[in-house]
Amino acid sequence: MISAGEASGEFYGAMLSRELKKRWPDVEISGIGGPRMQSEGVNLIAPISHVIGIVEVIKHLREIRTTLKAAGDFLRNEHPDVLVLIDYPDFNIALGKKAKELGIPILYYVSPQVWAWRKGRVRKIAALVNKMAVLFPFEVSCYENTGLDCEFVGHPIIETMGLGKPKEELKTGLGLDPSKGVISLLPGSRPNELNRHQYIIMEAVAKLNKRYPELQIVIPLAAGTAFPGVLPACAKIIHGSTTEVLACSEVAAVASGTATLETALLGTPMVVFYRISPVTYVLARMLTNVRFISLVNILSGKEVVKELLQSNANSDAVCEEIEHILENENYRNSMIRDLKKIREFMEGKTPSVRVASMVGELAQWSSL
Repeated sequence: MISAGEASGEFYGAMLSRELKKRWPDVEISGIGGPRMQSEGVNLIAPISHVIGIVEVIKHLREIRTTLKAAGDFLRNEHPDVLVLIDYPDFNIALGKKAKELGIPILYYVSPQVWAWRKGRVRKIAALVNKMAVLFPFEVSCYENTGLDCEFVGHPIIETMGLGKPKEELKTGLGLDPSKGVISLLPGSRPNELNRHQYIIMEAVAKLNKRYPELQIVIPLAAGTAFPGVLPACAKIIHGSTTEVLACSEVAAVASGTATLETALLGTPMVVFYRISPVTYVLARMLTNVRFISLVNILSGKEVVKELLQSNANSDAVCEEIEHILENENYRNSMIRDLKKIREFMEGKTPSVRVASMVGELAQWSSL
């Protein structure tokens, strides 16, 4: 059973499911997920959540409790060989407790951000799960001296990045003009992110088109999502090809999240922005002890890309930073060099393959 609480985790769950099916073709996989996991042969017990933030979660408590009950019933009735928890800590820790009581081995894939806040969860998780697979090398130290078997497996995004095509070819495949540069604006994938960021994007499109009429402005969206606002005619929305759009972009403005890491691994210069509810933001600042919110800066240990948060996340600030990246060659090249370092410590990793092996080890399945 795989429990993926939200969109990025569901993507990792889909990739893991594909690898499990490849290695053990007769394996039966059930879980909490979405269409990508379902397309990989996963029987869905319940859908993923699309909420983020303290206030937003409170509004969906009934839905979350219903999902937890359905998942707990499945554990009791079907007793899977292994439970794989993917991030989504509060829900998955509660689900893990139910599995622990039933004697079901647990693999936690994608550690909660214990390095950022609520560090007390480290020992709670260590006492609950059998193995931990983390995406970033610095996370291993968080579980030192707990007795938990913790391994850095790399980030699943690296497995999807084998493009190797020139920008012109990528643009042609996307229906863009191969002779013109591209600015990409990524508002996020969750409904609340799209709603909060829509005006930043709409205003930025108009301002950037006026400043750079020779460049193409693209808004890449996840498949099945829609932009809630009305965009200027000069903007082009492309669904389901975010990696390709980023790979052929000269610069990107990216809502904080997994997409910032993808942008970094592709070597595309960027500015990061994000807005959440004021209450969630205040509480997050009180409870966390991190200098940065973007994975790029966290992994680098310094400000490689500018972060624009809350009221600072506005179209003027986004456009000003995009202009700085496009027109200051030294600034741009320095950012690209720092982004390359992030890719270097991720290369050579195949996390879905390694995690599938870890699942087999816990389940005591014989390898093919």
